[in-house]
Amino acid sequence: MSSPLLFVIACLIWGSTFFAITLQLGDVAPAVSVAYRFGLAAAALFAWCAVRGDKLMLPWRAQRWLMLQGGATFALSYICTYSSEQYLVSGLVAVLFALMVFWSPILNRIAFGTPVSWRTWNAGIIAIAGVTLLFFHSIQGAWKDIMAGGEGHFLLGLGLALTATIASTVGNLVVVKVRVESSNVLLTMAWSMMWGTLIVAAWVLASGQAFTLSSEPKYWGGLLYLSLFGSVIAFAAYFTLIHRIGSDKAVYIGVVTPVISVLLSIQLEHFRPGPLEWIGMVLCLASVASALKSDSPVRKESVEAA
Repeated sequence: MSSPLLFVIACLIWGSTFFAITLQLGDVAPAVSVAYRFGLAAAALFAWCAVRGDKLMLPWRAQRWLMLQGGATFALSYICTYSSEQYLVSGLVAVLFALMVFWSPILNRIAFGTPVSWRTWNAGIIAIAGVTLLFFHSIQGAWKDIMAGGEGHFLLGLGLALTATIASTVGNLVVVKVRVESSNVLLTMAWSMMWGTLIVAAWVLASGQAFTLSSEPKYWGGLLYLSLFGSVIAFAAYFTLIHRIGSDKAVYIGVVTPVISVLLSIQLEHFRPGPLEWIGMVLCLASVASALKSDSPVRKESVEAA
């Protein structure tokens, strides 16, 4: 499957998953829903690999990286994401993930010494400008609420969402190490999601939360969509892209998906963006165009497609 098609698939699915997460909020604690989601996704991936005849075990040198990836990407990031959507419109949470275009090259530089190109810096600046415009009125309103004696829940949600973006970026960097140990995208995803599920489950038990079940059909519909489409299919496309074009470019999926998410929020969550928000979305898309225009030909490498 071509890289542009993988990019589009991931964008379309993840653009809708931020709203689907809102269907999970309510009777079931956010962390519990995260455990259900990735537990189901991991089971589906292991079953898929077994049907293909893959050897399911991986050596410890791979497992240690998968444990780290699972903890960052599928545990911390998603606990924070689900929790943040208790306070923020889903489209705005999605917009915050655009900041990964800035975290990714910086952490790549710190971890691997990868040079940061001028194009990446310029694109990151454009993306951050777009995000700033999208959030300007919301931050202004939250600050006024705090000054008036309110609790400023918006800022709590903002902090949780920012933490989620950094955790996801760390997980993206670990993908590079994982792929050195195994080129099987689906199997490494299965193990990583399993480790993430176990870490989240341990957190749920340690914090005294209960593994409850919802009686709402929308909850189970959202869970199936998030597990199979939002986790299995979208992450398979995403991790394959990281291997092909690098995390600093694949991460720009996180700039396109907010635009889709905001449009869904307008229709389904009564979000009404003004001129500044629309300008912000245009800037986000402009940053994608700038970042994905490579300075050199993209590596042509054979990877195991999802």
